[in-house]
Amino acid sequence: MVTYISLLNFTDKGIQGVKESPKRAAAAKEAGKKFGVNMREIYWTLGDHDLVCVLEADSEAAITAFSLAVAQQGNVRSKSMRAFTASEMEAVIGKLP
Repeated sequence: MVTYISLLNFTDKGIQGVKESPKRAAAAKEAGKKFGVNMREIYWTLGDHDLVCVLEADSEAAITAFSLAVAQQGNVRSKSMRAFTASEMEAVIGKLP
């Protein structure tokens, strides 16, 4: 299982339809299931980013395909970061010389 944190910002199109944002998020969560992606959390935020999502899937390819499908809608632009749990990080560090 891989976890990603996605930082999203509304595009001009997305902010014009901001009232529909919760409905679009629910639709994205459902669409994620078709890609094998669980949108575990979504937060609307203040500051540099408009939304923060926590995504989980069995593969990075699944998250990538899902992210591209969301981007095709034209409402948000995203930056994604691979996230590691403490046990995953211990395994990574365990490989260091």
